[in-house]
Amino acid sequence: MRFHSAARRAGLVAAIAALSLSAGCAKKDEGETQASGVKLVQAGKLTVCTHLPYPPFQSKDASGKVVGFDVDLMDLVAKDLGVEQTIVDTPFEGIKSGQDLNTGKCDAAAAGMTITEERQKVMNFSDPYFDATQAMLVKTGKPYKSLDDLKGKKLGVQAATTGRDYARKFEKEKGLQLVEFEDLAALQQALANGQVEAAINDLPVWTEYLKENPGGFAVAAEFDTGEQYGFSVKKDGNPELLKKVNEALSKAKQDGTYDTIYEKWIGKRPSA
Repeated sequence: MRFHSAARRAGLVAAIAALSLSAGCAKKDEGETQASGVKLVQAGKLTVCTHLPYPPFQSKDASGKVVGFDVDLMDLVAKDLGVEQTIVDTPFEGIKSGQDLNTGKCDAAAAGMTITEERQKVMNFSDPYFDATQAMLVKTGKPYKSLDDLKGKKLGVQAATTGRDYARKFEKEKGLQLVEFEDLAALQQALANGQVEAAINDLPVWTEYLKENPGGFAVAAEFDTGEQYGFSVKKDGNPELLKKVNEALSKAKQDGTYDTIYEKWIGKRPSA
């Protein structure tokens, strides 16, 4: 059955209006929400991407809540914005490539992530908030004291990390057999069950692991790579949020909050 042309036009106008309204609502959900002048992907929430587990920076406690050094610092940012932090656990590759930020999965990334030139090409970093050192962990009683001692042996590394990149520099020179694992938990398990003879990751990560497994492992070597951690936001996409992150970090360092959080999760802060 055909409608009169006027009725047809009226129906078309109504349909377009409905679609426009729908599109407007959808757009708001996709990043039009404002908090203190900062664009967020979800109303009332600072959505932060991370990759679990990575204690003491982020991991789940006995109740399943995500806690850690990074979490507490980003809570300061959320508080300043007047919102709540919500955490998204996602593969580290999507974080370090900038993909998760670009697609709107999160507003920021906080994943114990080292600031590198390569990563700066795809995301914007905050001011450094932590000085990191790489370290090699072995089972107690093993004779390995350096990478030289691992010639022909299996060395475990975590995928997409600077620890892996550091080990790769010496792979051929020192005759290392690198075995790559998707996350920290798998790397730790591989070391524990003898799948690898040693493992490289950030020193604070191993320090936390030693607390949880006293007597079973030891830090055999440390490698001062001059690394620093930073929080990140979308490349040239959220300058106001980056400003808020830096302001929160600066304020926390000035009023002593940073030292309190550092001591809670890392230990006594080294003197400057």
